[in-house]
Amino acid sequence: MASIKHKLNSREPLFSFEFFPPKTEKGEAAMRESLRELVPLKPSFVSVTYGAGGSTREKTRRIVKSIQDEHCLDVVAHITCYGHTYDDIRRLLAEYREAGISNFLALRGDPPREEANWRLTDNGPQHAIELVKMCKEMGDVSVGVAAFPDKHPEAPDLQTDLKFLKEKVEAGADFVITQLFFDNDRYFHLVHHAREEGVSVPIIPGIMPITKVGQIEKFLELSACSIPKKLVAHLEEHGHDEQRVQEIGLAYCASQCVDLLRRGAPGIHFYTLNQSRACHTVYAALHAMGMWRR
Repeated sequence: MASIKHKLNSREPLFSFEFFPPKTEKGEAAMRESLRELVPLKPSFVSVTYGAGGSTREKTRRIVKSIQDEHCLDVVAHITCYGHTYDDIRRLLAEYREAGISNFLALRGDPPREEANWRLTDNGPQHAIELVKMCKEMGDVSVGVAAFPDKHPEAPDLQTDLKFLKEKVEAGADFVITQLFFDNDRYFHLVHHAREEGVSVPIIPGIMPITKVGQIEKFLELSACSIPKKLVAHLEEHGHDEQRVQEIGLAYCASQCVDLLRRGAPGIHFYTLNQSRACHTVYAALHAMGMWRR
């Protein structure tokens, strides 16, 4: 399997899809169907998340392996600190490497919903910086980390966020994927100041199309990202018409991606929510415009 750091040297922008391990068999069947529908688009890679507190560790590992074996796609496996000891992580990394996985996304991780605060696991890592170092100890691997255009919810300011981002890159991170955002200026502001801090690795924007009005509040709650007031008002105005809401959300997402690529973003990372239609539609629009060629 190819390493992401080498793919990022390509002249063409990368595009990738992120999935999460469903809780039910029905949900997993739906996820696999979505994946099958997106495979023909030949994404640069597919990433698979971890549940809060590492709750889906075994399922994540199984899905990562099946994506690689069944679809011959490059997979980025998420690795998180929360709820894991150093020995847990070493075993997991060894299992992935034995399975041929060499691309990872190192994250601090979120606590389960029933736990209000993040807590350190005994004899476990506290920061993604430590995970980056542990991954790099395995040799020729690619490691990505996260960044937050609207700053991390727990960070006092963007400058503090940038400090940690720089430390993760100095520890060996090869690329960055941002949390989702809906204002491109926030992304380019992040990139500009990251470059000023000496962060030189590619920063891939994370994008998610809004297809339901009810998603707005959830996005604000889960990711603390801001959504332009005009977009919110436009969506809410047509909240009674599901099809119209989807059209607005998809059109906005496509315009976001066009602007990002034209202004030099190294690619697009789509948060799919395990649904294929929205991402398929946006990609088709971008492909028709030739946006996957520099």
